[in-house]
Amino acid sequence: MECFAKLLFWFNAFIIVWAMAGYPLSVILLGKIYPKRKMKKDYSHLPAVTVMVVAHNEEKVILDKLQNVLSLDYPKENIEFLVSSDNSTDRTNELVREFIGKHPEAKIRLYEVKERRGKTNAQNEAQKLVQTEFLVMTDANAMLEQNAVRELMASFTSGDIAYVCGKLSYTNPGASDSSHAENNYWEGELAIRETEGRIQTITAGNGALYACRTNDYHDFEPMKCHDSEMPLYYGLAGRRAVANHDAVAYEKAGEEIGDEFARKVRMNRNILKEILPDIRLLHVVRYRWFSYFYFGHRTCRYLLWLAHLAVLASNVFLFFGSWFYAVLLAGQTLFYLLALVRIITGVKNRYLTMIYYYVMTVAAQWIAVYRQVTGKARPFWEKAQSTR
Repeated sequence: MECFAKLLFWFNAFIIVWAMAGYPLSVILLGKIYPKRKMKKDYSHLPAVTVMVVAHNEEKVILDKLQNVLSLDYPKENIEFLVSSDNSTDRTNELVREFIGKHPEAKIRLYEVKERRGKTNAQNEAQKLVQTEFLVMTDANAMLEQNAVRELMASFTSGDIAYVCGKLSYTNPGASDSSHAENNYWEGELAIRETEGRIQTITAGNGALYACRTNDYHDFEPMKCHDSEMPLYYGLAGRRAVANHDAVAYEKAGEEIGDEFARKVRMNRNILKEILPDIRLLHVVRYRWFSYFYFGHRTCRYLLWLAHLAVLASNVFLFFGSWFYAVLLAGQTLFYLLALVRIITGVKNRYLTMIYYYVMTVAAQWIAVYRQVTGKARPFWEKAQSTR
């Protein structure tokens, strides 16, 4: 029994350490081993594009968003705009119609989803109206740099590139402890994705800005989100998903910890299925670096909720009669207590905030697992007011 407890402890400790430190460091090393693998760009590639803006009750930002996309630096004859409103019940649809009336020269359409089934469904329904060669998707609260679409299109330099993700940049990293912690985490994520894309393919994108060929679009079930499903779908098909960080979208990070917690719960709504979504990923010979990237960047992170529980439970069992495991248990206890101190006191300390943010992330996974097991997971996204 003791042998099993030690095996359980160290195996799950490895998952935690590899997810949070080992894998990121290994990607840095890989970037140095493959320095000549650079993203190619062709700025003469200016195909017909539809920019889809997905919205649900976005009356606060929708006019700014429409003005933003109309100012994009892209040939006017090659760009169209489509707003997919996911059963909005505020003034979003009314404002879009008014905007269309004031800008008859722009090719803007509004698609009104009749039954709210979430962002992915809104994209699936509206995509059927798209007739251009390429489709660019963006969120209502994400403001794009003028060259964003040019950059995305310049990255489609070969047929094997099926998906290009832009860079999400937060405009308020210092507004609160929550936004600061999220910004620090995101900066590390961007570095990892840039290297993954250069070497072979990324394992996840972001919903603020990305593009694919219209013919390559796949109707994903509403419970799934494009951020995680599109790169996986194309990767398993032997194609590439890459990140072009010169295509930039700006939005606010959640300034309230409750907003960020809710977002992470929603992002993990399919967590049990995403640990190993397809057995083919184990075919390392066929998928090469993609298998490695997915295990380190996705599988290990999706297992954090279970790994922390296993490490704690096995450590309690091994505590008796071993000063070494007693010290480790004390360290774990202190770690969680520090997060609790941050919650109770609200003290602003960099290190306490980092611990608090990490524990909150793992707790969000637990909530997501519970909702998935009980059938309470939903495909809807509730906008965070602090990000508008």
